[in-house]
Amino acid sequence: MDDLFAPKPAPAPAPKALSVTQLVRRMKNLLEIELGELWVEGEVSNLKKQASGHWYFSLKDDGAQIQCAMFGARKKAGSEALDDGVKVRVFAEPSVYEARGQLQIIVQRVERAGMGELQARFEALKRKLQAEGLFDPARKQPLPSFPKVVGIVTSDTGAAIRDILNILERRAPWVQPVLYPVRVQGKGAEIEIARAIERMGNPEKYGIPRSDVLIVGRGGGSIEDLWNFNEEIVARAIAACPIPIISAVGHEIDFTIADFVADMRAPTPSAAAEIAVPDGEELRNRLALLKRRLSRRAEDRLERLAYTLENLRRGVLSRGGERLLREPVLRVDSARSRLNSAAESALRDHGQVLKELARTLAAHHPARQMQLRFDHLQRLRGQLERASHRRLDRAEERLMRLRSLLRTLGPESAFERGFSIALDSFGRIIRSRADVSPGDIVRTKVKDGEIRSVVE
Repeated sequence: MDDLFAPKPAPAPAPKALSVTQLVRRMKNLLEIELGELWVEGEVSNLKKQASGHWYFSLKDDGAQIQCAMFGARKKAGSEALDDGVKVRVFAEPSVYEARGQLQIIVQRVERAGMGELQARFEALKRKLQAEGLFDPARKQPLPSFPKVVGIVTSDTGAAIRDILNILERRAPWVQPVLYPVRVQGKGAEIEIARAIERMGNPEKYGIPRSDVLIVGRGGGSIEDLWNFNEEIVARAIAACPIPIISAVGHEIDFTIADFVADMRAPTPSAAAEIAVPDGEELRNRLALLKRRLSRRAEDRLERLAYTLENLRRGVLSRGGERLLREPVLRVDSARSRLNSAAESALRDHGQVLKELARTLAAHHPARQMQLRFDHLQRLRGQLERASHRRLDRAEERLMRLRSLLRTLGPESAFERGFSIALDSFGRIIRSRADVSPGDIVRTKVKDGEIRSVVE
């Protein structure tokens, strides 16, 4: 009874609740402190570039996605790699957007996925080839000063070949370009490039005009686009080529293994064309300048000689000068004769060179090449026809032998020897008495026909 009137204990105080802001802030602090900055890899989607310079996007894989923010994106390393659908690695700090309680990461730097692996492969191959001496300047060949044929190994559809041909035409229209078209990116392109270099280095074997210098390259692109020129097979083909090679891969900032092995590296395909051939206009200007200098020196020399001659005329020549001039006149006549002979010889040599060039041009003219191909096809056609006739003759002989054998072993030969074959009304061969019954019709085949009879 006393317990009924005892004072009740005071209720326990309610636990203190966190505000939403406090909870979100605690979550944010926990993420930033516990995880810190780290690398995350995934595929970019929903990329939005704000006018403020801040970029927002999602990073996802097969199982999840997370929101990303990149403040002042254009100033951050690797931002140019961001695009919808591209797989990237980002260096970022996990955080929480407090206003929405949304998990996100703050991106500081971006790389294309696989860049680290590609760079490691690049450095490993570079060290290997350098140790073998493939980069040694002593093994590199000098470029010819005045090439007549320039070989080009690149794509026949890219901008690089158009730039190269335009510059060759502008600077040195007398040069003959020879294009060996290849794929310059994608799986297996490095095999095509290496094979093209090997064949251009041994042109007579493959019916290709011999080049004085080769340009190997392509236009700009990502490291993945240029990667075929970082393959070992291409590097070794360049090193083994007996013709000097100019590597022209990508832009000025791009470096590939091919650049280190080649005899000369050009920052762009256009620059490679400028390196390969001299500038015709500049040569003409230099020749004109030399001509003017030579003319001035000759005129000065003649003026000095005239002045000396005038002095002599007034002095010694006035007293029997004809005798003194005999020897110089003879020397002048001899020099004139030698000069005429040298000029005629030079003209003959140049004429012979022009004839050789004309014959070379005629031999490589498209009409001549087409005629050679046509003659070759005619020879092949004749060989095919003769082979076909021989094959048909052998088949006919074999058929006749088989026909003779059939006559010898077939049923007709048995009929000729007096044998016959008994058949029932359904055309089945009768082999024993059990195959027929009384009243059955029997057909007996003999040499000259058939006999019908009834079984009794």
